[in-house]
Amino acid sequence: MSNKNIGTITDRMIKELKRDFIKSSHNRIMMDAVTNTSVSDIAMNRQSVIDMDFTFSNEIKTGKITSQMHSGRCWLFAGTNTLRVYLMEKLKLEHFELSQSYPFFFDKLEKSNYFLENIIETIDNDIRDRTVMWLLQFPIGDGGQWDMFVNLVEKYGIVPKNIYPETYNSSNSGMLNKLLTQKLREFASLLRKMKRSGKKISEIRKEKDKMIKEVYRFLAISFGIPPEKFDFEYRDKNKKFHRVKGLTPKEFYKEFIGLDLRNYVSIINAPMKDKEFQKTYTVKYLGNVKEGKNILYLNLPMEELKKLSIKQIKNNEPVWFGCDVGQFSRRDKGIMDVDLYDYDLVFDTDFKWDKGERLDYSESKLTHAMVFTGVNLIDGKSNRWKVENSWGKDVGDKGYFVMSDRWFNQFLYQVVINKKYIPEKTKKLLKKKPIVLSPWDPMGSLAMMI
Repeated sequence: MSNKNIGTITDRMIKELKRDFIKSSHNRIMMDAVTNTSVSDIAMNRQSVIDMDFTFSNEIKTGKITSQMHSGRCWLFAGTNTLRVYLMEKLKLEHFELSQSYPFFFDKLEKSNYFLENIIETIDNDIRDRTVMWLLQFPIGDGGQWDMFVNLVEKYGIVPKNIYPETYNSSNSGMLNKLLTQKLREFASLLRKMKRSGKKISEIRKEKDKMIKEVYRFLAISFGIPPEKFDFEYRDKNKKFHRVKGLTPKEFYKEFIGLDLRNYVSIINAPMKDKEFQKTYTVKYLGNVKEGKNILYLNLPMEELKKLSIKQIKNNEPVWFGCDVGQFSRRDKGIMDVDLYDYDLVFDTDFKWDKGERLDYSESKLTHAMVFTGVNLIDGKSNRWKVENSWGKDVGDKGYFVMSDRWFNQFLYQVVINKKYIPEKTKKLLKKKPIVLSPWDPMGSLAMMI
C-alpha cells in the first residue's frame, strides 16, 4: 500500500462496515425506528420522566414566568427575576416585573465602549493576533455574566417594566446585533488606521467618543430613550394604591430593592487541570462597564455549590445560576436529567465522560442563566431542583423546569451566593488575587452568547 493511502477509508472497509452493521438485529431495529422518528423521542427514558416530579419540599414565591423572546438576554432575565423577589416581598405584591430592556440598552452601550477600548489597548498588535481576532469575532452580543449585571444596576439603576417596556428589537435582537457588529468592526478598523497614520491615543479616544454617539443613536432608535425620572404607581395585594413621584432609576433600586450586590459572589465548579479548587479566577477582556467590577469566580467542589445554594433557598432567597441547558434536557416537558435519554442504548455506545474533559474539548460550556426557586430535600440532601426559566409559560410546567441532582453535578457550572452564607474560611479565598484566564476560556462563554 502506498503512503498516500495510509489512514484512508477504502472500499474494502466500507464493505466490512456494512456487513458488520447488518449482522446486528439491534442496529436494524434502531435504523428502522430512528429514520422515521426523532432520535430523542426514541431514546427518552420513561422512568426519568416519572422521577422528575414538579413537587419540592422548599419553594420560594415568585412572580409570573417571563420570556426573553428571540434574544440572548437570559442573564438579564435571571438577574431581574432574582431582584423582583425582594421587591415583591417588601411591597406585598402578588406579581411584578422589572424592565429587562432598560439594562439591555445600557449593556449594549457599555459593551460597545468596552470593545473599542480593548481595540485601543491592543492597537499595536498584528491584525492576526489571536486576541485581536477574538475581539473582532465578538464585538457585541446579548450574553452576559452576573458581575456584568451588577455593573449595570450599580451605574444605571433599574426600572419597572411598564416604565421601559419591550420593543420589537429588544425581543428580536438579531438584526440589531448584526448591524452593530458591522459598525463596531468598521470603527475598529478606523481606530487602528489612525494609529498607523501617527495619531496620538488622546486623538483616537476623541474619535471613539464620536463613535459612541453613533451607537447611542442605534440603540435609542431601536429601544427608545431610557427614562431619567418616573412616577412609580402600584397596588399591593390588599388593593391599596401607592404612588411615589420623581424617582430616578437608581433611587428606585435603592428604595424598593436595596440589595448590596457586591455581597454576592460567583461560585463555579470547573474541575479542569488548569483550574484548581479554592482559587479565584477572572477572564481577560470579559466585561461591559469599563470602570466596573471585573468578573470574579471562586472555584469550589460541587458539594459546596449545593450546600450554599440550599442555604440560600431555605432562607427564601433565589439563586442565579449558569449551566449548559442543551445537555440532556427536554423543553416541552421542562426536564433536565442525565438519565432523560438513553442515547447509549440506541447507538450502542457510551456518552458518559468526564466533566472537566467536556469543558476542555468544547463539548460543554455555559450557555444559559436561570434561577433556582426551590429544592427537594430528603434528610437534608437534594435530589431535584426547581428552576425558573425565561422562555415563557408554554414550556415545562407553566414555564418552570425540574433539574435532577445528577444533572446539577454534570452540567451546572456557576451559582451566585450571598457572602453571608459562605463560611469565613472560604470567604478569605475571595481576597486572593485572581488567576487571569484567556478570553476564549469556557468559563467566559455565557457572556459571549450571541
